Amino acid sequence: MPQYTAAKRRITIEEICAGGFSTPLDAPTIPPFPFEFRNVEVLTLAYRSDPQKMACLLPPPLELDGDVVLIHIYKMNDTDWLGPYGEANVMFGARLPQAGMAGAYSPYLYLSSDVGVSHGREVHGQPKKLGQPSLAARGDAWVGTVSRNGIDIITGTLPYKQNRGDLATLSQLIDFSNNFNLKSVDHIDGKPAIRQITSRRLTSVTVHECWEGPCTVELRPNIQAPVYRLPVVEMLNAFYWRADFTLVQGEVLHDYLAN
Repeated sequence: MPQYTAAKRRITIEEICAGGFSTPLDAPTIPPFPFEFRNVEVLTLAYRSDPQKMACLLPPPLELDGDVVLIHIYKMNDTDWLGPYGEANVMFGARLPQAGMAGAYSPYLYLSSDVGVSHGREVHGQPKKLGQPSLAARGDAWVGTVSRNGIDIITGTLPYKQNRGDLATLSQLIDFSNNFNLKSVDHIDGKPAIRQITSRRLTSVTVHECWEGPCTVELRPNIQAPVYRLPVVEMLNAFYWRADFTLVQGEVLHDYLAN
């Protein structure tokens, strides 16, 4: 649905109530679906963590599915609306028995884009906060970092393009293509407006290259970005991959306020 973008006339109630509407009226923040990501570079770090501590971050009725944590550090080189920016998604395996569905739940996300933060929180319900994710080749290693409040809360490394990989191997650890989120929005009077488990998938995924190898993962405590609550028990492999994909509408899987 095209958004209202001109101040030459007064906006109508129908336009306000239409899907895809966003403010400010003449310079909307939130992109309408779908929008494309091109030439995305990703460093995906995999490690085993403490299931008890993982479960503490998982909202019911979702159930924990394994002990593997994935940290995706994205270098978004060319994105509709948003432009270039950095993003990091921390997730672990989960399942929703009532829907017979498995995927990955995201307790933490960090972005350098205010538009990305707004879209993720307002539409998907993702727990996005501002941060400074970075991915770069430093000599013979890929180095991914995520910084918040001047602290590198995540540092990950992978040898530079030594062994060809396959994302199917990564998907065997967690079906990260199906992303669960807890969407929580209040009315202005403080009453709950939205309490949902949502999901979204990426579509039209084209992988241009993929490399795999052993990784290192270091987490530093920060109370505003507490990824340290998913401690590293065993480091697994990491993947550097480059791809194009499209973000489309998701779905509501569970509505806490329905009854």
